[in-house]
Amino acid sequence: MGKQKIGFIGVGIMGSHMAGHLIDTGYAVTAFDINAAALDTVAAKGATRAESSAEAAAGADVVITMVPDSPHVEAAALGAGGIIEVAREGMVYIDMSTIAPATSIRVAEELGKLGVRCLDAPVSGGEAGAMKATLSIMVGGPADLFEEMLPLLKVMGKTVTHCGEAGAGQTVKACNQIQVALNLVGMAESFVLGAKAGVDPQIILRVLSGGYAQTRVMDVRGPKVVKGEFEPGFKSRFHYKDLGIIMETAKNLKVSLPASALATQLFSSLLANGCGDLDHSAVIKAIEMLSNVQTAG
Repeated sequence: MGKQKIGFIGVGIMGSHMAGHLIDTGYAVTAFDINAAALDTVAAKGATRAESSAEAAAGADVVITMVPDSPHVEAAALGAGGIIEVAREGMVYIDMSTIAPATSIRVAEELGKLGVRCLDAPVSGGEAGAMKATLSIMVGGPADLFEEMLPLLKVMGKTVTHCGEAGAGQTVKACNQIQVALNLVGMAESFVLGAKAGVDPQIILRVLSGGYAQTRVMDVRGPKVVKGEFEPGFKSRFHYKDLGIIMETAKNLKVSLPASALATQLFSSLLANGCGDLDHSAVIKAIEMLSNVQTAG
């Protein structure tokens, strides 16, 4: 049996690399994006162009979405010109966006009525992970479908984990985004406190990286932060969006997340000051403004 035909909807910073890996591995990919330039990029890699989500999904065995937020998933999956218009028994739908767990469940239920089997499979690792196919992929949905799709998912990611039923992948991604946000804030506060006291942030980074305070966030972003470099691997406005999902989910579940609430406010301040397109490590700028200190750059 040959490789599945793939419909790929959303080929931006992350999706273009993910679709590219599928093409390189021999999958036939038909792609759609509302951004013509993004579609040009993936078409140059060998994808067939589509003019709508429905066109990308028509005839596909597996349809993947990688779009910014819950409304975009709902539009691509259930809206006019969406997947639902060409849905059929046996089609597989994998949403790899980061959205609200409740939206994942609702979309799976609606497409499931037409015989579409669904997984939610958000990713972590940023553009670098997408480029290198080392993403961590958190998957919710039926265990048998997870096993069936595992070879395809492993083309795009290194760590692929079944987390539970529909929506579980999105819940685990929310947990991931809490931890990353708090690591970024903790690192930022450490650098700001040290800088205010006159200690070189490079020294703080070196010392903290060698002890119990060491994190992957510090390893990857710390050297750039102390140089004042904030080219986006993952934009601040996207992490702010994810924190909004986290707080809404916590509200629905009646869970108290006080540290996440504070992180949300810091990211809100960052966006309010025009820094939403900087890397999420730029949250240090919000703390610098509160403390009237410049750590680097």
